[in-house]
Amino acid sequence: MQCDYYDAGTCRSCTLMGVPHTEQVAGKVAHAQSLLAAYPDVEWVDPFIGEESGFRNKAKMVVGGTTRHPTLGILDADRRGVDLRECGLCSPGMKEALRVLSNLVRAARLTPYDVPARRGELKHILVTEAPSGDLMIRFVLRSTDLVPALREHLAGLQERLPALVVASANIQPEHKAILEGPEEILLTEADSLRMHVNGMNLHLRSRSFFQTNTEVAAALYRQGRDWVEALAPSSVWDLYCGVGGFALHLAAPGRTVTGIELSAEAIESARTTAAELGLEGMQWEAADATVWARTRPVGEVPDLVVVNPPRRGIGADLSAWLEDSGVEHVLYSSCNAVTLAKDLARMPSLKPVKARVMDMFPQSNHYEVITLLTRV
Repeated sequence: MQCDYYDAGTCRSCTLMGVPHTEQVAGKVAHAQSLLAAYPDVEWVDPFIGEESGFRNKAKMVVGGTTRHPTLGILDADRRGVDLRECGLCSPGMKEALRVLSNLVRAARLTPYDVPARRGELKHILVTEAPSGDLMIRFVLRSTDLVPALREHLAGLQERLPALVVASANIQPEHKAILEGPEEILLTEADSLRMHVNGMNLHLRSRSFFQTNTEVAAALYRQGRDWVEALAPSSVWDLYCGVGGFALHLAAPGRTVTGIELSAEAIESARTTAAELGLEGMQWEAADATVWARTRPVGEVPDLVVVNPPRRGIGADLSAWLEDSGVEHVLYSSCNAVTLAKDLARMPSLKPVKARVMDMFPQSNHYEVITLLTRV
């Protein structure tokens, strides 16, 4: 992949830009295998490789510049806006959305937030695109001052972007490197975006997490489903279930699947999808995964546990619980193989038997690796 921004030195976020895609993936596989070298009997499935460009389903754009000349992209070393609306990682539909949104900033006089001066209102614009082309757009504001202007221009925005389904304003009043604030103001009647994955619609609400690469996410869920089906467990706990990606794929007649996720919004999304599909045996609860697992009655353990934690991994407490629980199998999907290796070292009774690198983040050193652990 070639990138004019990278070549000009404007943006160097893609650390592997210019490296042939096959070489990128080979390096990621080598990195994962080196971190799991203590387990020589692991069966490594060939990596899943998707598109190297146009793959991102979400653009998190910092708004800079001025009302007349806004930038949507990143900040430079001086905390000034750098425009990246033509980023090659974004799809054509997302690029068009960013063009329209740039015009909206001008028309609605949405004052960009000036980080060095600590003044202005519009901090970020977040755009999420479903496989159907439908869009969710979120405006991160310093206060509610611009909400009336957004409401006033919403109809015009929908006219220029017919794919717009969900729009909201997130209020982040603090001058901190924190993307979102605690308050979300819905601007549209619809409150969720349907992400069509492997024949099901995963409902994505404004603050719900979803993998950045829809194609690779679909392959990740299929791989997990295939490995679990071969084991035919009667009970499954998905302890970081999000909007239900793994849990919903593992539903089967006669099987109970329990999804646990801290976000009540994500749990509501998972319930909605399960109801639409008419799935039985599904249970959902908004709770901290570690606390929930460690407070189950003695002897209440499933046949298999799924964990798909953030980059920090599952940590010492949940690793210790899994080690002592007697659970026979764990499906561990990790976006950070370094913390995966640390967690595995804390669970000597659970050995990885299968692993696969999923190229979730082309042009960067990051990747997803899914592993199947079995008690020995």
